Amino acid sequence: MRIRYYIRMKKPGLTFYRSAAIVLIIIFVALQIGSPAIENPAVTSEIVVPKEVKQILERACYDCHSNEAKVEWFDRIAPASFLVAHDVNEARARFNFSEWDRNPPAVQELLLWEMVNAIDQQKMPLQRYQLAHPGGKVSASELTVLKQYVNTLPGRHKVDTARIVAQSLTNDKILTQKTPVSLNGIPYSADYKNWKIISVTDKFDGGSMRIVYGNDILVKALKNHQLPFPDGSRVVKVVWGKQAEDKDGNVLPGNFQNAQFMIKDSKKYSSTEGWGFAKFDGLDLKPAGKTVLFEQTCANCHRLLAPENDFVFNIPTK
Repeated sequence: MRIRYYIRMKKPGLTFYRSAAIVLIIIFVALQIGSPAIENPAVTSEIVVPKEVKQILERACYDCHSNEAKVEWFDRIAPASFLVAHDVNEARARFNFSEWDRNPPAVQELLLWEMVNAIDQQKMPLQRYQLAHPGGKVSASELTVLKQYVNTLPGRHKVDTARIVAQSLTNDKILTQKTPVSLNGIPYSADYKNWKIISVTDKFDGGSMRIVYGNDILVKALKNHQLPFPDGSRVVKVVWGKQAEDKDGNVLPGNFQNAQFMIKDSKKYSSTEGWGFAKFDGLDLKPAGKTVLFEQTCANCHRLLAPENDFVFNIPTK
């Protein structure tokens, strides 16, 4: 005799669905009780820009990068409210159009240039923000308006390269007398000139050309597709202005602007994503910043545009 056993699958009954619904409702209500408040602090110093530029910023940027955020009703419903609050707090920490005077003029210009670069690279506004707020997208014509404005800022001047080259010949003699040191203790070093060039960029930020160098540790990590970069990695970006295009279509370097250093030490520089930042401006290589807090400005900029590359710009990671 063959005995067969049958297992009958019992379908969930109405009681199960009711219990599941009650649990979900309780979780939803609990999330609303703990939902973070999205407040607008007082405006202390409004950014001053032309009217057509201000209108673009207010529509596309102010909901996160100002104290005048217009939070929609659906932004206040958890769990979305947690993400919105995080994005607003993070954005205000990076730069805040309602507290603009807290930044020195040179930093204001840098932030505006990086903002335009972020929009040009379609990294800002955030894609998730645009999905819920389709009116926040920056059009091609609006991007042109922003580019035209930041190109009027005084931080990038075209100068005679012959004079710059002649003056730079004495630069090494100056450095042998006294080595510039950043406020966070990072010294200038010309050793990067012996490193491998990992990229050359022509970046829209008022007109600049950049050469990016990496030391042996960083180059090996790039070759092995190793991210994050190991401690000991070093990057130096040398920034030059660029002259206007000549009649033959050539664009030549203009004035030397700065040399930017990044040194990876995950413990020493834990507050700035594991990287130590330094910038030396002009032919006299004057260390940037008035206080050691300048490196937070550097870190905020890199958090905005390059977290997927371990916070390093312009590197061939893919």
